[in-house]
Amino acid sequence: MTELIETQGEEPERVVLVGVQLRSADAWTVQDHLSELGQLVQTAGGLVVAQEIVKRDRPTAPYFIGKGKVEDLRLICEAERADTVVFDEELAPAQERNLEREVKRKIISRTGLILDIFAQRAQTREAKLQVELAQHQYMLPRLRGLWTHLERQPGGIGTRGPGETQIEVDRRRVREQIQRLTNEIGAVRRSRATQRKARARHDVRTVAIIGYTNAGKSTLLNRLTGADAFVEDKVFATLDPTTRKLEIPSGRAVLFSDTVGFIRKLPHMLVDAFKATFEETLEADLLLHVLDISHPAADEQAEAVAAVLKELGAEEKPIVTALNKTDRIEHPEIAGRWVRQLGHAVPVSAKHGTGLRELLDLIEAQFATEMLTATYRVPQSESRLVARLHAEGHVLSTKWENNSALVTVELRRERAAAFERFLVKTDSP
Repeated sequence: MTELIETQGEEPERVVLVGVQLRSADAWTVQDHLSELGQLVQTAGGLVVAQEIVKRDRPTAPYFIGKGKVEDLRLICEAERADTVVFDEELAPAQERNLEREVKRKIISRTGLILDIFAQRAQTREAKLQVELAQHQYMLPRLRGLWTHLERQPGGIGTRGPGETQIEVDRRRVREQIQRLTNEIGAVRRSRATQRKARARHDVRTVAIIGYTNAGKSTLLNRLTGADAFVEDKVFATLDPTTRKLEIPSGRAVLFSDTVGFIRKLPHMLVDAFKATFEETLEADLLLHVLDISHPAADEQAEAVAAVLKELGAEEKPIVTALNKTDRIEHPEIAGRWVRQLGHAVPVSAKHGTGLRELLDLIEAQFATEMLTATYRVPQSESRLVARLHAEGHVLSTKWENNSALVTVELRRERAAAFERFLVKTDSP
């Protein structure tokens, strides 16, 4: 994979950014995306030396941009002594090869850049496995570009026969690696599923903290729980999930899990490779969306989060929004607008700790709508159900009378159906 790592004592890689303004896009959006791409380059350790916005009605097959703009790009790279060109688009492998041939510089797309950052920042074995899988999936269709020198080798004696060419060997090896990594990640997912079942048996509620990259998720987790999750003012500061326990105002223990940040144009292969991590989102009882309302593109970032949730199949999950970084907004009515727009939302400042009690109250209220308090009469002959009520709910009292147990328990509504024939009364609507 391409590396944009700034090593000690060496000059950072000099990078030219390219954005493409198609007919359907406005100039501000393209510039905002390009600014975000610059942040990604900085996170990867590169130095942005120039940027270029190309206007086109539609992409071209050979280069994505026009032939004349390709020549302009070559001249910019020469003038700025650039090493690399990063496109804020998903280039086809053939387009990357064509551009590299004409511009005579390394060409990578937004996806390749994000993969590089993930590779640098992955710490746990799980995250490294997932990044490696995504890299191999990304590399497979690009192998031909790495072996163009073989195409110039002469044929004839010694070159014919049923043996594999080097590119075929490499493709087979990459496919084998993809299968191996897929199997290892499958084992991780099964381990996580076992852990989730154990939590469910003990009726531990879970909250997945989601949001756009650099929205303040790790800062909020640290502020709420006293965790020491890594925090840095860069995109994708967190790749490895951190889970901490917290007692909400009612005294109930809840597990809060930080997750990898979402981003616009998040590569599909990363969503697929990181399914084991994103399963914390899929299986959580509640999603806590951290939204940076001080960002000028907050609306678009919220839409990007919604798009990733939809891709994961988690769009119907109950969600509470922490309207973060209120310390950076000039007009309080901005927060009010978001509260009216989203409903279950609370203005907070994770940095300064304001609004957190109100946020926890809202989380508790959300959980309360999914709970009921009920009293069951369990005959002595069915005493095993008393143990099951203890396992699946929070037993408030148990009283034995006339060879039966009166058990008052708080439990999730969906679990109550299993005990319905023993129901005496319910205290919840």
